[in-house]
Amino acid sequence: MATFHFDLVSPEKLAFSGEVDQVDVPGIEGDFGVLAGHAPVVAVIRPGILTVTAGGTQQKIIVLGGLAEVSDKGLTVLADVATSVQDLDRAQFADTISVMEEKLAEHAGSELDRALERLDHFKSIQHQLTSTAMH
Repeated sequence: MATFHFDLVSPEKLAFSGEVDQVDVPGIEGDFGVLAGHAPVVAVIRPGILTVTAGGTQQKIIVLGGLAEVSDKGLTVLADVATSVQDLDRAQFADTISVMEEKLAEHAGSELDRALERLDHFKSIQHQLTSTAMH
């Protein structure tokens, strides 16, 4: 399988840089996979789990929004937050979801819609983390 270069950057750090076989990205308009030779595209990413496949192994990284750009140089993801599933404090993540739920009453109109959508994305991540496929 042909490889391509992938960089995952967050404000805190360069979370990943290297040659990969495939990257599955949680796009705002739907998840999409990137392989070598993918057509150029820029996409907004939603909170979700990004999966990096290289050399027959998979690494799962939680991203909380950002941008993905596929070019002839490879794939670059500029993530608002990027945390390896192994490094995630699951109790703190659950607390974040609880706080988000408590604050829903403070929102109205389109702001409420965005808050509900973000909460749904966080709950989806939590569900994926607790499913047997992630262990």
